[in-house]
Amino acid sequence: MEQGRLFLAIVLSFLVFVVWEFLFVGKQDVKSPVPPEKTIESTVAEEMNKNVVVAVPVEKSTEDSQERAATPGIFFKSLTINTPLYSAKISEKGAAIVSFVLKDYRETVDKSSANKELIYAGNEEGTALLGFTNKALPKISEAVYTTDFSGETLEVRDASQSISFFWQSAEGLLIEKRLSFYPDTYKIKMDVLLTNTSSRPFEEDLTVSLVNFEPETKQRFAFEGPFAFVDNKLNEIKVKDLDEKDTISGNIEWAGLSDQYFMSAIIPEISFSASTVRMDYNPDENLIEIKYFQQGKTLLPGAQQPFEYGLYLGPKRMSVLKGIGSNLDKAINFGFFDIIAKPCLWLMNTVHDHLIPNYGIAIILLTILFKIIFWPLGSKSYKSMAEMKRLQPLMAEIRLKYKDDKKKMNEETMGLYKTYKVNPMSGCLPMVVQIPVFFAFYRMLYGSIELRHAPFLWWINDLAAPDRLFSFNFAIPMMTPPYGIPVLTIIMGATMFLQQKLSPPPGDPTQAKFMMMMPLIFTFIFINFPAGLVLYWLVNNVLSISQQYYITQKTV
Repeated sequence: MEQGRLFLAIVLSFLVFVVWEFLFVGKQDVKSPVPPEKTIESTVAEEMNKNVVVAVPVEKSTEDSQERAATPGIFFKSLTINTPLYSAKISEKGAAIVSFVLKDYRETVDKSSANKELIYAGNEEGTALLGFTNKALPKISEAVYTTDFSGETLEVRDASQSISFFWQSAEGLLIEKRLSFYPDTYKIKMDVLLTNTSSRPFEEDLTVSLVNFEPETKQRFAFEGPFAFVDNKLNEIKVKDLDEKDTISGNIEWAGLSDQYFMSAIIPEISFSASTVRMDYNPDENLIEIKYFQQGKTLLPGAQQPFEYGLYLGPKRMSVLKGIGSNLDKAINFGFFDIIAKPCLWLMNTVHDHLIPNYGIAIILLTILFKIIFWPLGSKSYKSMAEMKRLQPLMAEIRLKYKDDKKKMNEETMGLYKTYKVNPMSGCLPMVVQIPVFFAFYRMLYGSIELRHAPFLWWINDLAAPDRLFSFNFAIPMMTPPYGIPVLTIIMGATMFLQQKLSPPPGDPTQAKFMMMMPLIFTFIFINFPAGLVLYWLVNNVLSISQQYYITQKTV
C-alpha cells in the first residue's frame, strides 16, 4: 500500500516537473536600465583604412546581384562572401547582412533540402545595422554605402579577408564599417570608425542592431527570442514579455537572438560596466530587434573614434561557442537541470566523436553507463521488491482478516514488514533517482543541435524529432505532425507493461488498476517526445527488466 502511494507521488512529481518546465522555465528577471556614464574611455583600434570616401550612386548591377532602390534613381547591390562554413550576402544599403546560409546544416531532414538560411525572407533590411541614439543622422536608415571591393564575390579559403564600407552624411560624419571574415569560424569581426569631417563637434551614441523574425513554431522547452549575458548571468526574455521588459543594463558580454538550434549575437570586444541593450518586437512585420548601445565621446572636428565588435551567426553547438570565447557557450541553457544535462551532452559528444559516430548508439552507451553507476541502488531496490512479492500471500490474509478495520490492517502490515525486515519504500528508489536524469536528458535531447537531423537506424532519421514509421495524410488525435506509427514509443510502452508485471502489486485494488494503466499513460505522454529520449527510456527499461529478473531469481 505504501509502495503504491509512493509511486503515485512519483507520477504526480513527474507531472509537476512538466507543468513547471512549461510555465516557468525561461522566465528571467531583467534589470532596470542604468543611466549611462557621461564619458567612456575609447579603446585603441587597429590601424584602419583612412581614405575618406564619399558615397555616390552606383550603376545597376548584373541580374545575379540583389538590387533595390533606397531612393528613386539610386540603386545598390549585394556582395557575396563564401567561406567553408557559410555563404553570406552583404547589401550596400546599410552595409547589412541580408543572407547567411550555413553549409553544414539543412532546412529539413530531407537530403535534397536547401541549406539553412539564418536571415528570414521577411527581414528585408537585414541584420548588423548601425544607428545612433538621438537620430542626429536621420538618413542613416536609408544610407547606401560604397565599398573598397570591386568584385561581386569574395572567396575566404586559407586566410581572413576584409571588406570596408563607407558612407558620409550631409552633416559631415564619415562612417567606415569594416567586416573581416575567417575560413574556420562563424564569428565576423566588425570594426567601425567614425570621422568628423565637419567644423562642429559631434555628440552621439553608436548602436548596433540585430534584426530577425520571431519563429512561427513555438517551442515549449527550448527558449526562443532575445537574450543577453549580463553581469555573468544569462537573461532570457520571452517575446510576450517585451512590453514590460525591454531594457537590460550592466556589464554586457554579448547580446543576441536565439531560436531552438541557431543564434546571432553582438559581442563587444571591450565590455563596459554600464552598457545597455534594448529589445523591440514589431508584431505587424513579426520582427524582433535587439540593439546594443555603445556610448561614444564628443567627437571634435577632424577627430576619429573606433569601435570594435564581434558578430556571431551560427549553430548553438557547445564546442563551437566555446571556441568563440566571451562566455558565448552560456547561450546553451538547459534550465533547472543544466548541471546534469551539460555533462551528459559532453559524454554523448565524446562517445560520438571518439568511439562510434552514431548518436543513437551514443545514447544507448550512455544509458548503460548510468545503469552501471546506479546498479547497487537498483539491486537493493529490486531485492526489496522481490521480498515484497514473497509477502503477498501473508498480506492478503491480513487484508481479509482486518478488512473492516483499516487502522489495525495498517498496523499488522507494518508489523509484517518489520518482522521480515522489508522496506516498502525502497522499491521505488530507482524511479526517484531517474527523474532528474530523465528531465536533464529531455532538455539536452530537445535542445541539442547535435541531434538535429541525426539518424539512428532504419526509419529513425532524426533523433530530435518524434519517431514515425510511414507517413499518413490524416491527423491522429494527441499526435503532432508528421503523422505515422510511433513504433519505438509503442515498444517502450510494452517494456513498461512487462516491468510492471514483474513488480509486486499494491494492496489497494484501486491503486493496482491505476498501476496497470501507467504503461498506457506513459506511452501517450511519450508519443510526441524526441526519438532520442524514447530510445533512452526504452533501453533503460530493458536494462531494468534484466536486472530485476536477475535479482529476483537470485533472491528466490
